[in-house]
Amino acid sequence: MQFRQQALSKLQSPEDIDLPVRFARPQGWLVLTVTVLFVLAASLWAVTGTVSSTLNAPGILTHGQGSYVLQSPVAGQVTAVLAREGSRVAPRTPVLKVRTARGTVVVRALAAGRLTSLSATVGAVVTTGAEVAAVERVAHDRDPLTAMLYVPAESGATVPVGASVDLTVQSVPSQQYGVLRGRVQAVGRTAQSRQRISTFLGSSQLGEQFSRHGQPVAVLVRLDPAPHNKSGYAWSTSDGPPYAVGSMTLTDGAVHLAAQHPIDWLLP
Repeated sequence: MQFRQQALSKLQSPEDIDLPVRFARPQGWLVLTVTVLFVLAASLWAVTGTVSSTLNAPGILTHGQGSYVLQSPVAGQVTAVLAREGSRVAPRTPVLKVRTARGTVVVRALAAGRLTSLSATVGAVVTTGAEVAAVERVAHDRDPLTAMLYVPAESGATVPVGASVDLTVQSVPSQQYGVLRGRVQAVGRTAQSRQRISTFLGSSQLGEQFSRHGQPVAVLVRLDPAPHNKSGYAWSTSDGPPYAVGSMTLTDGAVHLAAQHPIDWLLP
């Protein structure tokens, strides 16, 4: 009862009628203003700003024409190695001699190219169909190098033709000479199986390595030429390495994808 009387007396008292009503303190107005400005700035950036992203993928430097595996047509013992690893071979060039019970058989190159690996040695015993060498198909010494990247199949559609690519070459110290420059020339339409990669590169080990996380899509990268450099190609540094870079060298590629507006991420 006492509280009710106090409340009634408070309502009947005119002493506070003329006091101004305070809606917000100055600090509150400042916080509100800053919040509104931040939201407007973020909205403007989401519509007009751009964000770039990169896609990393392993790959290898190659002349782009593929390789083939040279197999022994007979079983026997290797008596002579007639070609040197890294040398160029013409069609029908003798590579090995294999002694069989019926005589000596010469294993010859099938097509012109560069002998990238030679697994047979003198004295080794080979079986029919055994892989004894791998030859990269190269028509001319001046054929340009390319890079073949193996991109995860689910990301292949995001790679545009013409996109710039930075390649970290395994045999070149990137901290000293930088990265190799190039652009996407073609993007494969279908995923590559381990067997298909092995056949193209002439190496079952590389086929296993590039398909370790599933069947990838092959992306062909054309290297930017720079005739004044020792390597013949453009690098992020002015001169690049003081030596030529060979094919069948492993590399890691960073593909620069098309820039997007942040608002695109929110739209279906």
